[in-house]
Amino acid sequence: MTDYFALLNEPRRPWLDADLLKEKFLTLSASVHPDRVHHLGEAERAAAQERYTELNAAYHHLREPRERLHHLLELELGSLPKDVQRIPSELMDLSLEVGEACREGDAFLAEKAKVTSPLLQVAFFERGQEFADKLQALRQRVNSLNEGLNAELKQIDGAWQSDPSPRDGLLNRLETLYRLFSYFARWTAQIQERVVRLSF
Repeated sequence: MTDYFALLNEPRRPWLDADLLKEKFLTLSASVHPDRVHHLGEAERAAAQERYTELNAAYHHLREPRERLHHLLELELGSLPKDVQRIPSELMDLSLEVGEACREGDAFLAEKAKVTSPLLQVAFFERGQEFADKLQALRQRVNSLNEGLNAELKQIDGAWQSDPSPRDGLLNRLETLYRLFSYFARWTAQIQERVVRLSF
């Protein structure tokens, strides 16, 4: 299994500064970027392309908290995190609200697709804006919860670095955070899809 932390010369840890990680990626990948090696021989270009691909994959896995936690847990536990589909009880209401808002948006979009009259289309445009505003407010709530997870991740990172003793408790909480990041990412994508469709 490839250790993406090692590829980017980063310690294995739950939190990484996204801007510093990007800077490190750009520095490490500059010499093997395809635009810089086109004059080399075929074998050297192939090796540079392989190295660039590895660095790019490492950067994309480590820049987002969810993917970083997934990779960290896989490295630390020796296997993929369990994929539990049970939504925590404290998020059940939000999950239902997101589902209901998406269903309402889909029903509205299906109804709108049947309208051909320009006069009725104007009315649908106004209603569509109301749906989009409702979905945007819901997305802001999800983003706020996501920011809370990032804050907790930073706190865990402090404990992770200060105490290298058995980290079972920290790993369990990181696995929970990974799942929460997954829920929030899925809900954000579902909401965003409806917002985009409502804008046309």
